[in-house]
Amino acid sequence: MTRPARAVWCEQAVWDGRVEAGVRLSVDSGGIVASVETGTDARPGDLVLNGIVFPAASNAHSHAFHRALRGRTHLGGAGSFWTWRQEMYRAAGTLTPVLYEELATAVFAEMVTAGYTSVAEFHYVHHRPDGTPYAGHAMELALARAAQSAGIRLTLLDTCYLSGGFGEPLKAEQIRFSDGSADAWLKRLTDLRHAFEAEFDPAYVSVGAALHSVRAVPAEALQTIAAGLDPELPLHIHVSEQPAENQDCLEATGLTPVQLLHRHGLLGPRLSAVHATHLAPEDIALLGDAGATVVMCPSTEADLADGIGPAAALAGAGSRIALGSDQHAVLDPWLEMRALEHGERLSSGVRGRFSPAALHTSLSDGGAAAQGRRAPGFAPGRVCDLMAVDPHTVRTAGSDPAQLALTATAQDVTAVVIGGAPAADRGRHLRLGDPGPLLAAAIVNLDLAGSAPAAEPVKEGRR
Repeated sequence: MTRPARAVWCEQAVWDGRVEAGVRLSVDSGGIVASVETGTDARPGDLVLNGIVFPAASNAHSHAFHRALRGRTHLGGAGSFWTWRQEMYRAAGTLTPVLYEELATAVFAEMVTAGYTSVAEFHYVHHRPDGTPYAGHAMELALARAAQSAGIRLTLLDTCYLSGGFGEPLKAEQIRFSDGSADAWLKRLTDLRHAFEAEFDPAYVSVGAALHSVRAVPAEALQTIAAGLDPELPLHIHVSEQPAENQDCLEATGLTPVQLLHRHGLLGPRLSAVHATHLAPEDIALLGDAGATVVMCPSTEADLADGIGPAAALAGAGSRIALGSDQHAVLDPWLEMRALEHGERLSSGVRGRFSPAALHTSLSDGGAAAQGRRAPGFAPGRVCDLMAVDPHTVRTAGSDPAQLALTATAQDVTAVVIGGAPAADRGRHLRLGDPGPLLAAAIVNLDLAGSAPAAEPVKEGRR
């Protein structure tokens, strides 16, 4: 999917911590910035962005179906990550290709209106609830079509999921996540890549790889995957989200999750470690030395009471920091940036652990790198993916434009541009409209599917 060549004019633009007025970007037919002028006026035919314009957000970690859980998992006692997980399994059990496409389309539209223009979708709901495969990668294609409908750039992280814990078989609710073996997953991943390459423009839809966690991928499978996985693919994994995961890994292997990945040769620049909340000093050093990306999801980590990860220590050790929305308890890149810095302030007692410029770099460049994509922004060679902010709202009025990361929210985003073309305007998706009704309808349909008798499965197929 390419865009016609055009120019985009920004009233003010912020990048690398500096503010420039009258920024004009020439954009080629592939949506890539070809040249940049500053201190210039708009010309006839330019796409004009008023306010303060930033590189768009790159969402480095998403589970689209988790959006159905927002505001519905807080009853019945204090709870924990593990009790929340049971609610997540129930939601996963209702999904069909039709229902997933409907929900993901709405979720991706919500992302676009908030300022996200690319997403790494950590996808493991591959098969039917009894584990039998759908024909023709139906669930994966549902997500790809949803991304195309919303216009967001999708990196589908096809996920390996083989066990229910260290030395434990899969639970009934996990059967549909699994291909049965590392070799079978690698084969299906190869087939999926060929299918996607034949149908989709890789600038907008591509395939990466993920391992769910060291709990779900046994050590012998890690060895098989390290030997058989294409080294060019982005590789993501949930790491050390919970202390119990670390303890179980130590008891089973004598190593932390990061050390186990290191033993099997899986640490490196293409790896993104998601959460990385509970790390030993040795883990931080290993990730930094490997040049790995660490994907923090601060709003989810707060919602699930995971803890505050050592983001500044990881960055200081050499890791790239990226940001994700994970379960979408909040879908707001500005709040994710703020929560990252606030977590550091709360844990350290020091302000300014991440500068506003560093927060934006994590949000845009870090997330794009985790997906193996070009970064968004203003320099030649970057994709012309932008978000404009109103500097005169009750939240932003008076703010230094370079410090809007600490005051703005998605409500202040007035325009989103993908590949040099407008995609959203003041909370409305230009193709799909208001995401709210789309989300409400999709969640009602999931609820209906979840209450249907087992003998009356939801009809599958393409809408």
